[in-house]
This record gives sequence, C-alpha cells and structure tokens, in this order.
Amino acid sequence: MALESDDDLEPGVDVNRCRQCNKEEGDSKRMQCDLCDAWFHLTCSGLLSDATMNEDFYLNTMESPVKVYIYHVKKSDRGDGHKKKMAWLLRDLRTVDGKSPEKPTAEFDLLFEKVYKWMASSVEDKETFISSLWRLSHRFLIQKPDFINIPERLLEDIKDPHMLREKSQSVDDISIEGEDYQALSAKEESDLELLMSECQVAISNAEVFTEQLSKQLSVLDGANIHSIMGSEDQVLNLMRLLDDGIREAEQIENKLDSYDNILASVKEQMEVMRDKDTLLTVRNSNHQRLLEELENLQKKLDLDLKYMQALMDGDLTTSQGIKECTEAAQALYQCMNADIHPSLCKLGAVEEQQKYFKKLLASFSKRLIHHLNNLFIHHGNEMGETLSRYAGDIRMPQHNLIHRELVIYADLMLWLKKVDEPVFHELSSVYMGSIKKLYTREISDFMESAKQKLVTAKDSKGKLGASTLPRLTGSSTSLTKIEARGCSGSSHSVDSSGLKYGSELDIAMRSIFDQVLEKVLSELERVCIAEQDFCFKFFHLIDKNQPSEENPHKESGPHGEVASEAESEVWVAKQTYSTADEYITENLGEGLMQKRPTVTNRMRQINDQVREMMAKLFPLLEDELDNFLTHADRQDGMYSMYMLVRMSQHVINNQDMSSYLSKTFGNCLIKVKRNFDKYIETMMQAVKETKVSKKTRCGIISFVHNFEDFANLAEAIFRGSDRHADLDKAYTKLVGVVFEQIDRVANEHQKTPKEVVLMENFHRLFSTLSHLKNACLENDRKVAKKRYIDSLNAYTVNLLGRPLEKLHIFFEGVEARKSAGVKYEEVGYQLAFSKQELRKVIKEYPGKEVKKNLEHLNKKVEKQLCEEENLIQVVWHEMQKLFIKEYKYYDDMMCRCYPDSNITLDFTIDDVLQYFSDIAQAH
Repeated sequence: MALESDDDLEPGVDVNRCRQCNKEEGDSKRMQCDLCDAWFHLTCSGLLSDATMNEDFYLNTMESPVKVYIYHVKKSDRGDGHKKKMAWLLRDLRTVDGKSPEKPTAEFDLLFEKVYKWMASSVEDKETFISSLWRLSHRFLIQKPDFINIPERLLEDIKDPHMLREKSQSVDDISIEGEDYQALSAKEESDLELLMSECQVAISNAEVFTEQLSKQLSVLDGANIHSIMGSEDQVLNLMRLLDDGIREAEQIENKLDSYDNILASVKEQMEVMRDKDTLLTVRNSNHQRLLEELENLQKKLDLDLKYMQALMDGDLTTSQGIKECTEAAQALYQCMNADIHPSLCKLGAVEEQQKYFKKLLASFSKRLIHHLNNLFIHHGNEMGETLSRYAGDIRMPQHNLIHRELVIYADLMLWLKKVDEPVFHELSSVYMGSIKKLYTREISDFMESAKQKLVTAKDSKGKLGASTLPRLTGSSTSLTKIEARGCSGSSHSVDSSGLKYGSELDIAMRSIFDQVLEKVLSELERVCIAEQDFCFKFFHLIDKNQPSEENPHKESGPHGEVASEAESEVWVAKQTYSTADEYITENLGEGLMQKRPTVTNRMRQINDQVREMMAKLFPLLEDELDNFLTHADRQDGMYSMYMLVRMSQHVINNQDMSSYLSKTFGNCLIKVKRNFDKYIETMMQAVKETKVSKKTRCGIISFVHNFEDFANLAEAIFRGSDRHADLDKAYTKLVGVVFEQIDRVANEHQKTPKEVVLMENFHRLFSTLSHLKNACLENDRKVAKKRYIDSLNAYTVNLLGRPLEKLHIFFEGVEARKSAGVKYEEVGYQLAFSKQELRKVIKEYPGKEVKKNLEHLNKKVEKQLCEEENLIQVVWHEMQKLFIKEYKYYDDMMCRCYPDSNITLDFTIDDVLQYFSDIAQAH
C-alpha cells in the first residue's frame, strides 16, 4: 500500500530512498507513487511481504483531500516494477465477501459495479488485505462497505484507538490529530511565516525554535496574570452587580409563578368557552346548510301554478296553448328528475309531492296521447288533395299543411319519449298506420296517372300521324339536378333529332317517356324526403338542436308555395349523414356498384330506424315503381336505357342520406339493369336471326344500320352518366355479334360478291365506331378497318383480273424462261418470244379497245355496289392504281428483254389516267 499525497517532498530528501524507512533500494522490491514520485518498499507498506510479489492487487491512497484507490497491478517485463492494470475508488466498494468466517480460504469477492473474484497467495495475506480495507474504510469513508463472511477478530482492531494509532503509524506513517481538523486560514499562515522568519533556526533546528516559543509563551502568561491582579476591584464590583441581578431575577420569577397560578384557572374556563363556541358554530352551520338544502329542495320540487293549470286544462289545438303545455311539461319533467339526495327522497313531503307529480304526468300524457291519436287518424282518413288539381301535370299531392300542423307537437313528442317510451312507440305506430293509407292511395293514383300519360300520348301521336309530329330539337327533357338537395349529376339533354332508330312516333314517345320518368322519380323523391325529414324532427331520431318554432325566413318552393318547416330543414338531416369523409363501395349485384359514406354504429342505428319507419309509411312504393318500370319496358325495350340513366342519377342523389328512398331506388336500379341486359340480348338475338333477300344486291345489312342508330341514340342518352360502363359492355357484345353475322351474310348471299358485302358493311361499321370515339371499341375499330381494306383489295384484284390477258400470258412465259436459266437479253432470240411475236400481241390491245373494256368494268362495279355507301369512286381509284401497276410491269419487262427495239404499248400511262378519268366523269 503506497500513500499518494499532493504535498511535495521535503527539501533535501532523496527521492530514490524509501519514504518510509529512508533507506536506499536494498534487496526489497519497491513501488513508486504516481503523484509525488516517492518510492516505497513493499515490506515497508505493511500490507504485503516479499512473499506476496505475485499478487495482482494493491491499495493506494492519497491525502488533501484523502482518496483511497484500489489498484490491480501487473508485474512488468523487467521483473523489478509493476504496471497498473485497473483502478477503483475505495468509496465505490459496496461489499467485501470473505466466503466463510470459519473455514480458512484464500478466496474472497469485491463488489464494485459488479463482482470481482480474487485468490490470495495465502490466508494470512487475504486477512491482512481485508483488515487494511476495514481500517481504511473506517478512517476515510462515511458510508462504509459491508463486510460479510469475515472472522470477528479481523474487525475488532478498530475498537482500540491506541492500537489503531500504533498500527496506522507503522503501516503508512499517517498521523490523525482529530476528527475536527481544520486547515489554517490565510492570516494564520501569514503570522506563522512571520514568526518563522524571525527565527533563523526555525527550519534547521526545531528544538531551538520550540524553546524560543516556550519562553515567549511564559512571558505572555506572566503579563496576563499581572493584568488580572490589577483589575481585582473591578471584578469585585462586577460580582456584586451579578448578585443584585440574581436577586431581581428571583423576585421576577416569583411574580411570574403567581401569575401562572392565576392564569391556570382562566385557561380552563377559556377552554370550556371555546368548546361551547365550537358547538354553537357547528349548530349554526348545520341550521344554515339545512335551510339552504330545504330551499334548494323546494325550488326543485316547486311547480308553478300556471304550469299545473296548463297541464290540467291547457289547449292542445292552438299554437299558444301548445307552447304553454310544452313549457309546463318540460318543467314537470325537470321537477320529477331533479337531482335530490336519496335520503331526502324519504321525506314525507317529498314522497307526497312526487306522487302528485306522477298523477299530473299521467293525466297530461293521457290527454296528449288521446289528442295526437285522434289527429293522426283524422289526417289518415281524409282524402287530401286529389290528382284532379294537377290535371295537366303529373304531380303528387303535397302534405305541407299536415307537417306544419304536426311539427309544433315535436317537443311534446320528445317529452313523451323521455317519460314513457313504450307509449311513444305506440303513438308512432298509430301515425305510421294512419298516414300509410294516405300515401298508399296517393302513390297508386300517381303511378296510374303516369301510365295513363304514356298511353294518352301514344294514342294522340298516333292519331295525328307522323307528318304532324314536331321535330324534337333542343332539350325537351333533361337529366335534371335536384338543386335543393345539393345533388350533382349530368344535366345533358336527350336530343332525338336526326336519330332514326325506330319510327318518328317511337322517337317522340321515347322523349315523352323520359320526361314522365324524370317527373315520377322527382315527385317520389320530393315526397319521401319531405316525409323523412319530418320524421327526423317530429320523432327525434337525431338531435338537431333546432328550435321548434317555425322558421321566420320562409322561402318559396319550386311551385310558388311557401316552403314548410320540414322542407326548410332538409339540409339538417343530410348534413348529419354527410359528415363522413370516407366512402365504401357496395355491390348491388348485376354488375352495379354504389359508393356509400362510412357510418358509425350510432348512425347505422338511426338509419335502420328511418328505413323501418319509411318502409311502414310507403309499403307499396317499391312495388308500384317496379310495376311502372315493367309496364314501360314492355312498351319499348329502348326505355330501359332511359330508366338506367335516370335511376342511377337518383340513387347517387340520395346515397349520402342513407335514406329509405336510396335503398328503394337501388333495388329498382338492379331490376332496370336486368331489363337493359335483356334488351341487349334481344338485340343480339335479332342480329343473329336477320335474313337478307337473296334476289337483290345486299348493300348495307339492316343490323349494321340498326347498330349505328342504336349507338347514336345510346350515346345521347348516356352522355355524362356514370352508367356508361354498362353501355361499353353492351357495345362489346353487340360489335362481336355484328362481326360474326356480317361474315355469315357474306357467305350466304348469292347475288352480291362476298368481298363487296364485307367491304361495304365493314366500311360502314368502321365509320360508326370512329364516330363514337369510344376507348373500349378502339380494338374493334382497328379490326373493322383492316377487314374493310382487305375486302377492298380482294374485290379489286378479282374484278380487274388480267386486263391485258394475252400480254400477261406472254410475259408469264418470259418469266418461265428466266426461271429456266435464260437471261433477259437472250429471251428475244427464242422463237416463241421474238420481237415479232410480241408486236402481234401488242396489236391486239389498241387504246380504244382498252378503254372499252374499262367502261364495261365500270358498269359492272356500279351494278354490284350500292349507292348508299358511295364506294364506287374508291373502288375505281383502287382499280386504276392496280392497272397502272400492271402497265409499269409490262413496260419494264420490254425494256429488259428487248432493249433498243422501240417496242411499246399502243397507249401510255397518261392515256390510262385519262381513260379512268373520262369514265368516272361520265358516270
């Protein structure tokens, strides 16, 4: 163990000597302090002997301030010194475990941040090391480590201060003057330095300096004694004054004791008075709190006399009376549901008042239920507005007056829902049962009127005749937006002018049907939404936080009437259902997809209530609407396209409300989609069953005409609609069938060449598909174009054939000789292909003869091609190109086989072009 200190070595001390024994190196091993560079023998440290040279740990301390380190050292390579490997502060030591207090063992553990296991060279070295740790920890540490499993004899040395002082002096030469050691102040240090400077031998001879200090101290003691003896009189006077002060203090003490005796009885009396005052304060506080509680109870259970009068005799037929009854009912509800402590509810007065409130509640609710029940039955049994009022228009009666008359009872219905929910539901059932009869009769009459409108229009148009039918230009009907509902959609017009898919009567009837269908759907939507919004408010399906008074700002309705309160608050219900930002896609079947807003469980519950109530109010709505659509579909399958677009629009317009009407329209939309698919299947079957007359030329087949008319009309109907995808699928099916049937007719027709049938019909089909500009038909358009061009080329080649047949045969022989190995220059030397033979062949085709043959060919083309498609000029131009190509071939062969012979045809290319031009202009 080496002592490390911040103090410098004394002057004149040899640093190579042992700081402990002041001897030179000798035979003993040494170690050097890291801070002061002093050397110590290991034996002089007192901790380890020479026999412990192989130990791996040492203790190392330093002073000012004292810090004790534990070093793990490693023997150097030269063998004389050691190197530090690890170091720990003694204060970080937590536990010293000696393994066993009874069984001698050289093993022990030191716990710092973790456990380190050690093995001493002997038991004695282990005990010496642990004993040193014990002493040092008690000397320098406030919080000492735990020593466990260590013999008591190693831990008892610290109890003897004398032994501790001797051992510490022998071990590390550290003297401890006392636990209250204080460092010298700056003034004390300066005085000490001055004193030592006056004595020249203070440093070299401490004994002389000590004797000098003793003499000076004796002189000072004598001076002090003489000073004390000179002030003896003053001391006697001071003693007398102290005695007088003591006597006065005794007198004051006696007075204070008497005062204490007097105050002792007063204290007891004050404590009694304080207890009485506390009891009075508690009693007064309790009385005050009881009074406040009774006043509060009285306020909560006190029902104003005017409210009692209104509940017993209030008028439920006037607006003022209903308002008074509503206020009274709400006040009664607050009294009956006041927040009262359960113990107060047992008071006789409270129980009596609650019984009176219950009787008053039963009386008023019975009177209210009876009045509303009669009112519902009355409105259900009255005939209401008849359709005769709207003789010139298709329109359902309005129920604004009924809603306005009933909506003022909305707050009373809410009150009834709170106090007696079963009775509230029974009353709701009475309303639905009564109003159901009214709506059933009105919807049935309305649908019958719509059907009659279609029949009447057809009869009147038929009697007038096709010549008197007006030309339907512009927008006779539009796929309207319901602006009041904030619904988006296409507002295009179905313009039937110029479309010949059917007779002019059929075209006019389709326009009328579109108007009637839109009117039917709009009227049903208006009536259902008005009733639904009324139910929202009257039966309080949602909390709208809207006042029950009528809206003072009335707006004019679409037909001039003042909008009712229910109509003016349509947006409230829609706003409640349109707060969701995310939508889900619902599969309705038949390839129909519908987007609906995501709803919470509470919204879903409200939706279910609304649908259930609306289903009871309009039990035959879906059936009546389905019958009307079926009736229309039977009249004309083309109506299914109008129905598909209109129904889809109205489903979208109502989907954000999640209403009963949206579901009803959705179900009808599925059936309309089925009718549309059936109509497309019928068209496909009609194309397959088409028969073409074989006695006349074919021309454009009827189903190609029909597809063109169908596509033009369908595009006008579906323009801007979200159902255009259904039309695209129908296009794909129809075009595929048309392609197949064109091939069938071309193969079966005997009067017209196959290539002509294919050319004319695929040309018309290509024009139709190009005009549609539909991306889904782009591939079919390319196929139609290719089929048309192929047919045109085939027809031209077959018709033109070999216009100069003998000349063609001659040069075929030349090509044969060339194939046999004869060069082109040597062909003229063959007898059969000499120049004379070639001139003979050329003489047979003078220009006039060629022109005559071309005129005959043109007449044949005119006879085979129809004028409707106007492809004669196209074919004639194609034949001209082919003829010129043949001419250039003959001319080239003559130049190659008969060079410098000046043999040419009787006509030139310019003559050929003039022949074709003259023939085309002549016809």
